[in-house]
Amino acid sequence: MAEPYARLSGRRTYLTLIGSRIRSQLTYRSSFFVNLVNSFFLGLLEFTEIYILLHNAPTLGGLTFLQAALVFGLANLGFALADLVFGQVDSIPRYLREGTLEAFLVRPLPLLAQMITADFQLRRAGRAVFALLVLIIVLVRMDLDLTAATTSLLLATPVVGAAIYGALFVLAGGIQFWIIDGTEFTNAFVYGGAYAGQLPGSVLMLPIRVLFTFVVPATITGYVPALLIMGLPGPPWLPAWLGWFAPVFAVSIWTLAGLAWRLGIRKYTGAGG
Repeated sequence: MAEPYARLSGRRTYLTLIGSRIRSQLTYRSSFFVNLVNSFFLGLLEFTEIYILLHNAPTLGGLTFLQAALVFGLANLGFALADLVFGQVDSIPRYLREGTLEAFLVRPLPLLAQMITADFQLRRAGRAVFALLVLIIVLVRMDLDLTAATTSLLLATPVVGAAIYGALFVLAGGIQFWIIDGTEFTNAFVYGGAYAGQLPGSVLMLPIRVLFTFVVPATITGYVPALLIMGLPGPPWLPAWLGWFAPVFAVSIWTLAGLAWRLGIRKYTGAGG
């Protein structure tokens, strides 16, 4: 009985911590809503690039504007949800450099859970709201012939995408224990992957397409499932049926991320503070 009670108590502790972060942010409501709107416009700015590209060309990578917008909406919603939950892991290099990580390590809670709850920023939800808005508008205008299977894929894709991008955040955090202050290096595949994921995968050169599918599974978060939902075939090295295996990609990248995170913590010997 003690173990389930301990798990329940730990869950309550995390919910209490996140609740206190949200309440503190809502105390200054004007500042919170300004930041929320900024986050919303960040998503709008990224979407504008897709619009400008397709304003001057009828198709992008074989997709029309609405089809490319579906890819953007799925991938961007997944990344926005991952950024909301795991974005704080980006702070690992600062904690390592300032020697303040020890304060987390002496507490009787998992380090990753503490990192998630330490600086939970609800304002990041603005980006997810924009991506969801894009998805709703696109689905209304495209009039897709959805089956039960493609409907379930449509609903699951943002969740699986969030899991994949969340794993990339954790993997990047784990690597920081070896390459102190290597933020730019890890950003290349975390934020670079997010950028590649919201574009039609067919526009990527073949080596880049393979990299962002089988090494960093960014195209699995939007483009490949969108092909299945729209009933389109995929380009070389990126068949549409891979979309059904998105959860397998998520489990694989989380296995790698968990290993990097655990090895990184074991390697860390403190900053001497």
